[in-house]
Amino acid sequence: VKLRAKLELARAEDEAMVQAALPRLQDLFQTYLREMRPEELRSSAGTYRLREELLARANIALAPARAQDLLFTEILIQ
Repeated sequence: VKLRAKLELARAEDEAMVQAALPRLQDLFQTYLREMRPEELRSSAGTYRLREELLARANIALAPARAQDLLFTEILIQ
């Protein structure tokens, strides 16, 4: 899976905190993606679940900052 996403933050002033946490976010996302099977991602329900799971992990890693949404800019499943 190749994935690119953008986080929408609740507060613009939290952007520096997000930049500092990017390595942790990438690690959390990659660890989760390794657990998923390609067929789980091929449906719209799978994509929705992926978004919810990644957003939950992002908010744990970014606390006290908060991401409102996670937007997929690219998803490639091979």
